Amino acid sequence: MVGRRKALLCTLCFLFVSLPSLSSSSSSLPAFQTLLPNSHSLPSASPVSFQPDSESLLGSEFESGSDDSESSSITLNLDHIDALSSNKTPQELFSSRLQRDSKRVQSIATLAARVPRRNVTHAPGFSSSVVSGLSQGSGEYFTRLGVGTPARYVYMVLDTGSDIVWLQCAPCRRCYSQSDPIFDPRKSRTYSTIPCSSPHCRRLDSAGCNTRRKTCLYQVSYGDGSFTVGDFSTETLTFRRNRVKGVALGCGHDNEGLFVGAAGLLGLGKGKLSFPGQTGHRFNQKFSYCLVDRSASSKPSSVVFGNAAVSRTARFTPLLSNPKLDTFYYVELLGISVGGTRVPGVAASLFKLDQIGNGGVIIDSGTSVTRLIRPAYIAMRDAFRVGARTLKRAPDFSLFDTCFDLSNMNEVKVPTVVLHFRGADVSLPATNYLIPVDTNGKFCFAFAGTMGGLSIIGNIQQQGFRVVYDLATSRVGFAPRGCA
Repeated sequence: MVGRRKALLCTLCFLFVSLPSLSSSSSSLPAFQTLLPNSHSLPSASPVSFQPDSESLLGSEFESGSDDSESSSITLNLDHIDALSSNKTPQELFSSRLQRDSKRVQSIATLAARVPRRNVTHAPGFSSSVVSGLSQGSGEYFTRLGVGTPARYVYMVLDTGSDIVWLQCAPCRRCYSQSDPIFDPRKSRTYSTIPCSSPHCRRLDSAGCNTRRKTCLYQVSYGDGSFTVGDFSTETLTFRRNRVKGVALGCGHDNEGLFVGAAGLLGLGKGKLSFPGQTGHRFNQKFSYCLVDRSASSKPSSVVFGNAAVSRTARFTPLLSNPKLDTFYYVELLGISVGGTRVPGVAASLFKLDQIGNGGVIIDSGTSVTRLIRPAYIAMRDAFRVGARTLKRAPDFSLFDTCFDLSNMNEVKVPTVVLHFRGADVSLPATNYLIPVDTNGKFCFAFAGTMGGLSIIGNIQQQGFRVVYDLATSRVGFAPRGCA
């Protein structure tokens, strides 16, 4: 009888640790969960998942800055940027992703560490040294939306680490290759330039002014050398059946960089010029996304704007304010558990955002691999190595220093990993931290250390969760199994 009772308890324990979970308490954390290596491989460049463009689908219209209390919800499919690179092998795609990731992290760290400039004046033009701090990364996920009237449909990257909305525009002095025809504002009935004296222009971190036309100019530069320069303007954006009028965006006539076929970028940052910042009243200042594990699921990722973005199963943690930078979403990370036990060397003080805006932890959709301040990463990594000591080690790979040979293995037990945010413990599925890096069965621990003071929670660790940004109450939430 006792033996059967123990067996039943073990069965229940196995079922519990096989699922991602959230709790408000760190007690009774399971030590191990199951990973199925053969069911996960490097994702390939699968076809995009969008419905055909159709003017007949258009429905409601509203102003981006409207105070209308009536809210709407919009749901859009997302695809990974690799879907626009069908000529590359899975290994090439993964290597490119890691290279983009490294440059993005460097760029974010540089921006977060800078001293903010005050009383920026409007120069008549741009010099090569002007770098806008409003957007620092080209992102990893994109959607399809209409620009102008009549709507011209293009692919746009969505990025929580950026504020500016921009796209390539004709006439092009210099443009990179994109999948759709370049948008021509001269053919749109709703396109309008912005005067240099307007509030939108003054909100730009570094603004220029066309002295002849008295219109606002913008420039955004990225850490990898990519940039976009052009007219700051307003235009109508179409999301399925909804038109959003008067969105301030950059119409780029001089663009260069590694934007992988997308026409531009829809900034989802915390700043006032981001899409949520401009349309917050209409969507009740709420949006969320769920990013699928592309190595194991054919479901599309998605983004939702409006009240429908908030999941009932989400656990929330407060958003913190950085006094010198309002773009990024800062949260409070109190500690990390590995194998059911809090890691002693990972203290809340390591992740503290200080009074002048240094350090801290941000949630970012455009960074792939989570970066932790190095002392915290080393303590966490060492704890994981101890818990995974029965697995066969493999050589390091790229930025990953803890890898395993799981070839020909159908099932392995791996230590659990839990991120302890204030108010929410986020228990990661095994596939969110032990990932394939080649086609030969090598899996690596998908975290990395950083020498800077800023830590970044990346999109690999966010996979499968609906990540909810409730800006009305200044909080971000995590709902497990949120992509259904």
